[in-house]
Amino acid sequence: MVRVAAIDIGTNSTRLLVADVSGGSARAVEKKLMTTRLGEGINAGALLPAAMERTLEAIGACYEASLQLGAERVVAAATSAVRDAANQSAFLELVKQRFDLPVRVLSGPEEAALSYRGVLSGLPVDPRSTVVVDVGGGSTELIWNGNGRPECVSVKAGAVRMSGSGWSEQLIAEVLKPALDMLQGCRASCLAGVGGTVTTLAAVDLELAVYDPLLIHGYRLTAESVQRIYDMLKSMNINERKRLPGLQPERADIIAAGVAIVKAVLDGIGLDSLLVSECDILHGLVLEKSI
Repeated sequence: MVRVAAIDIGTNSTRLLVADVSGGSARAVEKKLMTTRLGEGINAGALLPAAMERTLEAIGACYEASLQLGAERVVAAATSAVRDAANQSAFLELVKQRFDLPVRVLSGPEEAALSYRGVLSGLPVDPRSTVVVDVGGGSTELIWNGNGRPECVSVKAGAVRMSGSGWSEQLIAEVLKPALDMLQGCRASCLAGVGGTVTTLAAVDLELAVYDPLLIHGYRLTAESVQRIYDMLKSMNINERKRLPGLQPERADIIAAGVAIVKAVLDGIGLDSLLVSECDILHGLVLEKSI
């Protein structure tokens, strides 16, 4: 057994998983999530100084917690916001200077593969007939089985990115359509979803006053519930959303766009539900780092 820590530097949040890994499975020891909104102003092409500073503070807290918990290996990985930023190198240099911590900038396919691995490690699904959707802040990844090996596509459509670009349900569907068309021959009978939008949908559907990962993981979210929640969110202003059970107030301004992405994926694949997974890219990272 080896104790591994993974830090996910995302577009909307910075997250930590410290886990004991053995035999291809990971048992969580500690999890943290901080809403850092690194992708604030992402459509302008560069990371903003205030957003970088928030995220650096969160990375430091995650790294310190990893060491205090005795992690033998620590990996930090960045996704869409850093991947697309014109000042990517400046941000990575700041992380290196402050914490002597290298950051791996994941490509879209790498991000997808790690999410896929994480989901399959934690849900009893058949990989031959399962599509995984990872709805992030800056991008959405779709992963499926193609002739015995994973295939994937990454689309620049995430909850933060879409919220900042005058989004509409129709626009999101159009952006995702080429990727969804690639799934036509995969014969999917199961859709598994990861990411803050998906877990938030489950929490809202369950009306959770306090988030409980044990209730979220493996929860079956129906297309009917997704539509109902989407309609409800669209009828609310930001302050009303912040009071909605199951919804973190920090997500109030981006959740509707995120749900529209989930809706478009369900419609495009033609399934009436998705299985929610708490095991995601972080689990994929610790499993990979344990080897």
